[in-house]
Amino acid sequence: MLSTLSRKMLMCLTGLFLGFFLLIHFLGNLQLFLPQEQAHLQFNAYSHFLSGNIIIKIVSYVLYASIILHAVDGLIITLKNKKSGGGYQTDRRGRASKWASRNMGILGTLILIFLVIHFQNFWYIYKFGNPPLDENGNKDLYILVVNVFKEWWYVIIYVLSMIALCYHLIHGIHSAVRTLGLYHPKFVRWFKTIGIAYSIIICVGFALMPVYVFFTYH
Repeated sequence: MLSTLSRKMLMCLTGLFLGFFLLIHFLGNLQLFLPQEQAHLQFNAYSHFLSGNIIIKIVSYVLYASIILHAVDGLIITLKNKKSGGGYQTDRRGRASKWASRNMGILGTLILIFLVIHFQNFWYIYKFGNPPLDENGNKDLYILVVNVFKEWWYVIIYVLSMIALCYHLIHGIHSAVRTLGLYHPKFVRWFKTIGIAYSIIICVGFALMPVYVFFTYH
């Protein structure tokens, strides 16, 4: 059985890995903002490269494991906190305990639900379903993404999920820095500012992608 400290450390490391993966995923998806024809070609070339690269496949398995471990660990920690009465809900620190920190369990659950929907719409269909094919008979991920982002309800779910993710990231980065012992009083403001800026840039950028595609194709 893992101790509470070990669970927090595991939560921290998996969270940081997922946060870093978000940056890589974000940079790759920025191609959606290119002119349509160029975006179509480059995004598909990018997806074909990723699907055929053995290193990327290994990283993807680490990603899946990290998501599961992070979610399970978060659930266990939340339940233990509630059982012991030491959860965020009973926190009396006022301003020191921000809304995000008191609702990490709820935010994490919303993000997990979004991930299930996201994986089903993209990863599952691309891997095991019947995705659109390009002129050469190859899987056309770009058209698949466009077709999904043309659905108004999915755009709304996506944007709301990015808001939840933003709050989750802001508190998650803050907590990870403290768990790793890097939270020096001299650099508190810097860590806080960088964490907030990173979270907002990533989440606003992701949220704009379906919005951009939706209005581009309507």
